[in-house]
Amino acid sequence: MEYVRSDEVAAIKRQLDHPVIDGDGHLIEYTPLVRDFMVEIAGEEVAQGFDLMSNGGALARQLPLEQKRSLGLSRFPWWGLPTRNTLDRATAMFPGLMYERLDELGIDFALLYPTYGLTVTAAPDESVRRAAARAFNRYYAEVYADYGDRMTPVAAIPMFTPEEALEELDYAVGTLGLKAVMLAGVVPRPVPGAEDVRGAKWMDTLAHDSDYDYDPVWAKCVELRVSPTFHASGQGVGSRVSRTNYVYNHIGNFAWAGEASCRSILIGGVARRFPELRFGFLEGGVAWGANLFSDFLGHWEKRNRNVIGHYDPKALDKDALLKLLREHAPQSLVDRADRIDEALIMLSDPDEDRSTIDEFAESGIESAEDLKAIFEEQFFFGCEADDPMNAIAYDRAKIPMRARMNAIFASDIGHWDVPDFRAVLPEAWELVEDGHLDADDFRAFTCDNAARLFTATNPDFFKGTRVEGAVGR
Repeated sequence: MEYVRSDEVAAIKRQLDHPVIDGDGHLIEYTPLVRDFMVEIAGEEVAQGFDLMSNGGALARQLPLEQKRSLGLSRFPWWGLPTRNTLDRATAMFPGLMYERLDELGIDFALLYPTYGLTVTAAPDESVRRAAARAFNRYYAEVYADYGDRMTPVAAIPMFTPEEALEELDYAVGTLGLKAVMLAGVVPRPVPGAEDVRGAKWMDTLAHDSDYDYDPVWAKCVELRVSPTFHASGQGVGSRVSRTNYVYNHIGNFAWAGEASCRSILIGGVARRFPELRFGFLEGGVAWGANLFSDFLGHWEKRNRNVIGHYDPKALDKDALLKLLREHAPQSLVDRADRIDEALIMLSDPDEDRSTIDEFAESGIESAEDLKAIFEEQFFFGCEADDPMNAIAYDRAKIPMRARMNAIFASDIGHWDVPDFRAVLPEAWELVEDGHLDADDFRAFTCDNAARLFTATNPDFFKGTRVEGAVGR
């Protein structure tokens, strides 16, 4: 089949001395086959539970607006896939067509994340969730088996419990041979005592302050040589709970979920306990990563165990404070000088449990350099091609300690924000044309960082692929 070639893509590719690795494209699953797999795995009744998820938008439209609030329902995603551009819709659905068109798109190797399979990481019904995970992963392994030299599908791993994550990791990676995984980084849990209230949820970020120990999952990732990547949604959580407006709920939602996961992995000490692992936080951009590094560094400098004593209430010279009160305060305050203790207690309680004041103890971080090393070596941030904030990753003069932020080129092909797949690489190239990135930056963005994310845990990740030689060099 002949396609309309893009002269712009061809011109960009002629200027590159490296391949382009798409760190986060999307496939669109052919759900009749997935459903048949579910029936084989768990039976018709469980497959019908998946049908309810598939038709959730239609069901929600039947509910009165006021009832949606009481049920904790927000506006579902709608019209999220290509239609007028039928070729692009088919490209995301049919692996042979995607394979044929990669040169046209300027992509040498693509990691293809789920679309409908994203529901696996958030489905509340355990039987549906686990059967769907197995069915989707079987689909990815079988349908994309012949195209591994240029693209690889990403397994969907549910994380509601460590046990289900471990079982699916063993199946998807150990049995099926999938080599990239997408984990849930946030899991909604019912608030104790309000289990029957659908909207009463707290968000478990799986590392810090979780009710479960997920260290066996991180250890299994090391054993199986896979880098945990996170592609969770923040829609329906916090302020993103509009009953009428999907755009309101969608803006910033991936960054919210990625930041929650990343912050928990930092504070929870996962990065320090598992230095072999690399973590990818996808589709939220890199600006939040730079902000988290800066904010974490600021908190470390002011509140680590060696300096927190600056705010110890017992260090306060009350006599000096009373003297200053009598000299400089208005008479209405002087008249109440005998109540000084009452004025000092809020946010400065001297009876705070001192065994808990080192809030960085769990993280294992001992210095600013430790924090910088984690961000530079272990954290990677998926960035859509049209996001102008991608440039911040390469403007190191504006980032504390001149830290490097590992931004990864992500096409997001298959979804509504890419009306023409051929425009993705040119959109990323605009940062070079506008002087924000140089050739080395663009290479890091579109090749090197993705290679580091996956080969650090699995040196053979790109073995036998079209980009094996370039990644090796």
